[in-house]
This record gives sequence, structure tokens and C-alpha cells, in this order.
Amino acid sequence: MTGTDLLFVYGTLRRGCGSVEAQRLHAQATWLGQGRVRGRLYRVDWYPALVACRSGGDEVTGDIYRLNDPDAAFVWLDHYEECGPGFAAPQEYQRVIAQVESGSRVAQERAWVYLYRRSVAGLPRIASGDWLLP
Repeated sequence: MTGTDLLFVYGTLRRGCGSVEAQRLHAQATWLGQGRVRGRLYRVDWYPALVACRSGGDEVTGDIYRLNDPDAAFVWLDHYEECGPGFAAPQEYQRVIAQVESGSRVAQERAWVYLYRRSVAGLPRIASGDWLLP
């Protein structure tokens, strides 16, 4: 795998979420702390959507993980996010590398993140940018 072994998660895979997939990620990766990416967060249903934005001060809060085995992890992560080979177009998410500002070091890191690819028209925006905030 080329790129990075870091993953930025902003929704149901975050630390504190109890789903089977979140527990699997937490067992297969090391939590490095919180971070932020430039973008806007929307509620799709029981899960959020991150849409990148290049201008403005909008940020999304999430967790940064170092994957123990990125190649193995992305097999099940891509399946969970329903992206990649085997899923009909247009896929809901796309895995890309983005700049993540680390909360603990205030430094820029390159990390994989799943961006939402469909229209957000009519979806409620999460103004705080933090899925875990009420």
C-alpha cells in the first residue's frame, strides 16, 4: 500500500462508539489522538457524511489512528464504507488522503479519510463539525 498508515475517522468508527466495526478498528490500530480536517459534516441517517471544502473555516473533528496492517484493514473498512471494487457506482464514499491537523501537536499529517460523494441537498448539517457532540 502506498500513502500512509494513518486513518482519520469522524463518525461511527470514532473512539467511544461501541459498534462491532469500531471495536475492530480499535483492536487493529493505535489511537494517536484527535484531529481536524477542513470540511463540513452532515447527518445522512445513523451515520455522518464528510464533504471536503477548500475555503472557509469549516472543520470536522475526528480521531487519528495508526493502522497496524493497512492492507488488511482497508479490505474490511472499504467494505464497511461501501466503496471500492464490488460496489455499484455511484459509490457513497471515496477513500482519499487528506491533510489532518493533529490536536495534540498542532501539526499537519497525511491520513486516509472517507469522503461523501453524493449530494447533501436536504441533509441536516452538523454545525459543530463533531459527530459525538449532542
